[in-house]
Amino acid sequence: MKSRNLAYKVLFDIEKNQNYSNMAINKHFKDCNLDNRDRGFATEIIYGVVENKIYLDYIIDKLSKIKSNKLNLKVKILLRMGIYQILFLDSVSDYAAVNETVNLTKKLDNRSAGFVNAVLRNVIRQKEDIGEVKIKDTVDNLATKYSYNKWIVRNWISNFGREFTEDLLEANTERPSIYLRVNTLKTTRDELIKLLEEQEVNCEKVPFMDEAIKVNNLKNIENNELYKKGLFTVQDISSMLVGKILNPQKDTKVLDVCSAPGGKTTHIATLMENSGQVVSRDIFEHKIKLIQNSVNRLGLKNIDVQLFDALNLDKDSIDKFDSVLADVPCSGLGIIKRKPEIKYKEKEEIKDLPKLQKQILQNAAKYVKVGGTLIYSTCTIQDDENIEVVESFLQSNKRFQLEKIENINIDLENEDKGYLKIYPNVHGMDGFFIAKLKRVR
Repeated sequence: MKSRNLAYKVLFDIEKNQNYSNMAINKHFKDCNLDNRDRGFATEIIYGVVENKIYLDYIIDKLSKIKSNKLNLKVKILLRMGIYQILFLDSVSDYAAVNETVNLTKKLDNRSAGFVNAVLRNVIRQKEDIGEVKIKDTVDNLATKYSYNKWIVRNWISNFGREFTEDLLEANTERPSIYLRVNTLKTTRDELIKLLEEQEVNCEKVPFMDEAIKVNNLKNIENNELYKKGLFTVQDISSMLVGKILNPQKDTKVLDVCSAPGGKTTHIATLMENSGQVVSRDIFEHKIKLIQNSVNRLGLKNIDVQLFDALNLDKDSIDKFDSVLADVPCSGLGIIKRKPEIKYKEKEEIKDLPKLQKQILQNAAKYVKVGGTLIYSTCTIQDDENIEVVESFLQSNKRFQLEKIENINIDLENEDKGYLKIYPNVHGMDGFFIAKLKRVR
């Protein structure tokens, strides 16, 4: 009961306050005294409900006299939780799913308990026929089945075709893998694997990334002794590729113009073996603290963390840096596995992003020395935020050109042209775009 109660609290917070699931989980899990198994079960329900919200409401609408948009929020969340357990979780018996949800309803909204009981029993009775989405329109069907805002599905079908889109939607339902980046200033990959295996963590080496380890059962990371000692940090492979492609040399000067939460900045500084200087900037005070905490924990001495808005031009930095990274704000449509709320973004929310991205890239370019490198990256798969921004930039900046990406071999189609397009369904990692530009005059 406790884990379901916790899941309910987090889901209510997400819906009512438009909070991100990972933030709501951190907030509510902080002081709860549940063991790892119960935390795991609560997390499973939270992400399961968030990821399948539109589909679960479709089921409610099929079986309930009161439609989902007319239900009060408490009852709607409780029904979503119960239906998710019945239709998706083999580890929970139908009886337990109904019983526990009804008991929780009695605590939270007693007069709705009979209604919740009736709907959930109805789901069990019609379990065999009810699961399939029977909507003729392709966009509507896929948007309901996989729970997406319709405009995203429509956009992907027109950009990638139906087959690729279905493949992408399916890939985004998989649980994301957790990857650790070894802090090579303090330990080696083999040594860290040995220490993790002593904690009974399952580890796998990532073949094409010498500082990466894939882990399967690492819980409560921030309280892990090895994490606290700064032996590793959590970072996805796609994100690590940015530092690899930038390929910073020792004793050079690097600027990261939008660096929070600091994964790429600390990777670059580590690749430079604590030499030279990495200037790490962000616009928000609280994010600056976050970066500084990572820098301290990892024992990095070559990072200067600064509060600065990338949309403003810093005249003192013009022509000063060997390499500049512009990892710009984006729609996040490549990392839906990690942040499922992104599926529900409105088109309006992201329509001005390319304009913002172009402005940041224009400024970032001015800080690069002749012969230096400029990296543009995002965690989205939308061409209008990616290659189109780069092409538009190149039309008005003849001093730069795309530079062939060497030794990566992930997107063989585009690397020779100077950029990578990474898709979750093709490459098995977060969706990303990385372009490498060189200042030639």
